[in-house]
Amino acid sequence: MNGLSLLAQINQSRRDFFAAATAGLAATQLRMIRPAAAQATGGSSASNSPVHTSFGALKQIDAGVLNVGYAEDGPEDGQPVILLHGWPYDIYSYVDVAPILAKAGYRVIVPYLRGYGTTRFLSAGTPRNGQQAALAGDIVDLMDALRIEKAIFGGYDWGARTADIIAAIWPGRCEALVAVSGYLLGNQELNKPPLPPKVELQWWYQFYFATERGAAGYAKYTREFARLIWELASPRWKFDDATFERSAAAFDNPDHVAVAIHNYRWRLGLAQGEARFDALEKKIAVLPDISVPTITIEGDANGAPHPDQSAYARRFTGKYRHRIFTGGVGHNAPQEAPHEFAQAIIDANRL
Repeated sequence: MNGLSLLAQINQSRRDFFAAATAGLAATQLRMIRPAAAQATGGSSASNSPVHTSFGALKQIDAGVLNVGYAEDGPEDGQPVILLHGWPYDIYSYVDVAPILAKAGYRVIVPYLRGYGTTRFLSAGTPRNGQQAALAGDIVDLMDALRIEKAIFGGYDWGARTADIIAAIWPGRCEALVAVSGYLLGNQELNKPPLPPKVELQWWYQFYFATERGAAGYAKYTREFARLIWELASPRWKFDDATFERSAAAFDNPDHVAVAIHNYRWRLGLAQGEARFDALEKKIAVLPDISVPTITIEGDANGAPHPDQSAYARRFTGKYRHRIFTGGVGHNAPQEAPHEFAQAIIDANRL
């Protein structure tokens, strides 16, 4: 879920879709995208239903400390788009987004983050680290392994934070950005002051994960926990059992629990990061502006903790637009409103 740091800032100031669709279906999907002009003048209406039920064969590649599992679609020479999922979700957040982008000529890459799906650590000795700098470094390593110099990024939750960091710290690697809930770079110092009780209540799971009982509970009830988060974060998203179980398989990754627990403990300063990321974390901690063309998104029924757009708009100093996805869209915006999300990627690239 989104980082506590942004809430602290408020307080402080405030990716079968690869089983290729038929040409007629793809054309229908493209017609279903709301025209760019209509998007630009206001929000969007979520009248989307799932089209694709599975990915084709996933690919694997060694990148940095990981062997990364990822889905890919579109022409090899197309402009790269990297789509990043959050917690507790997976690459299927983009199963209906990516075919639209592939049909439009983009090369779409949807990787499993560390601790999810078929992504594995190359060494048993590598810390199962969930800190923000490690996740961002993983994606830069993936780009290098795939020989992608520059990409358009889209993400939500952990994925939005990761994309934000790449856009802020390595702007030369980011062509354009689409980020749900905006600017999510974290700062441990800003996480230290207590927030009002009603705000703290929204972060109940973070405090649960801070305890050994919480770590044991998440390990024992991973699926139940994830489903509860889906329901709370997207209260109007009527996903079925098959949709949830398709993604829940990603949590069977042997490192999932360790990475997730470390992520939330690190945010609160309760777990150490790796020294090799210290310099990068210092750069992130100053909360640098993002100058690449950006569209930020919010769902009108996002039940997860998230900042108001007014709290972060000034952080985007380049060409910038904000969109509200209407019709009951919650936290997992790309899966709940795939046509609108795909259009945002296309439009951000045109800003």
